[in-house]
Amino acid sequence: MTDSAPNTPEHSLLGKPATYKSEYDASLLFPISRSGKREEIGLGSSLPFFGVDIWNAYEISWLNMRGKPQVAIAAITVPADSPNIIESKSFKLYLNSFNQTRLAGTEALISLLQADLSAGFGAAVQVKLTTPDQFDKLAMHELQGQLLDRLDIEVDSYTPNPSLLTANFDESPVEETLISHLLKSNCLVTGQPDWGSVQIHYVGPQINQESLLQYLIGFRDHNEFHEQCVERIFVDIMRHCKPQKLSVYARYTRRGGLDINPWRSNFSTGQGPDNRRNARQ
Repeated sequence: MTDSAPNTPEHSLLGKPATYKSEYDASLLFPISRSGKREEIGLGSSLPFFGVDIWNAYEISWLNMRGKPQVAIAAITVPADSPNIIESKSFKLYLNSFNQTRLAGTEALISLLQADLSAGFGAAVQVKLTTPDQFDKLAMHELQGQLLDRLDIEVDSYTPNPSLLTANFDESPVEETLISHLLKSNCLVTGQPDWGSVQIHYVGPQINQESLLQYLIGFRDHNEFHEQCVERIFVDIMRHCKPQKLSVYARYTRRGGLDINPWRSNFSTGQGPDNRRNARQ
């Protein structure tokens, strides 16, 4: 790709045969600009949210200096204001390029990951490795909140329809946390299903829960990357329900040893999202 022709999803290796390199190759990473999809939902350079994308990589392996394989789990935290995302298949190919690469230790691996991924995303990323001696400290945790899925609703549309979203503007504001495990979207390029759970925390006019669940289910036939879906949900709720405070957090199931968990918020509690995996991850 040249500088005058920015990377786009159709130019990536998604859905195409690929050669799996087993020696380190940072050039495998395929950045895609966030700006196109943000412009599509009406966002400019001044974002109405901050946040992170948390990538968990479960299939990381390399060789120590004596040639013995090593394994770990990585958590990569990417700021939401980075100019790029990384296409997930290229991310997997990049991680696999470490399989037959000798490194001096975990710090050497972290250093390479942070340098390469920061260059690809266009912003400083944080990398944390969990080694096998720490695996037993990892715990599962479900998103907390009132379950929307309890509602017995009728659904006849499976594309996002923000006009469904309504709120009670005539009563006092409320503070609620709502969750659903029925979020499903499809890969923008391959159409493969992406399964997720979503948590919505807000302060403002009370959102109609039935209409919110119908709206979320409406992503079922929608083709978009994880990060883009979460930003679309955030923007649609802000525009139609007008909360003073809003955060949207989605935990997606893994594919190819990677899961992506975007979080967007317009208020701070001093803490970021919890990265403990849920049962489906």
